[in-house]
Amino acid sequence: MDWIVTATDEFSHVAAEILHHHEWWDGSGYPDGLKGEEIPLLSRVTAILDAYDAMTNSRPYNEPKTHQEAIEELKRCAGSQFDPQLVEVFLQLMEKIEIFEWN
Repeated sequence: MDWIVTATDEFSHVAAEILHHHEWWDGSGYPDGLKGEEIPLLSRVTAILDAYDAMTNSRPYNEPKTHQEAIEELKRCAGSQFDPQLVEVFLQLMEKIEIFEWN
């Protein structure tokens, strides 16, 4: 996938971040088994956003979870799959969005 991004100057500067968004905070992800802060920041952010999107939208292989179910899954995986500090930031932002949407 990263070769597609590197083919254009416009996106080549984020190729490594895209490549590593499947790395896990505990080092058990892929492709390089990076761990913790070895994983580029944008990759860690993308992993959380991608997971939330995948969980809350219909996929051919899975029914969507509710917002609350997805939040609980992110919390459960914080510290293993996801950067726990970034999950906390994401949850705080989601709370603000919820307050905004309901007012």
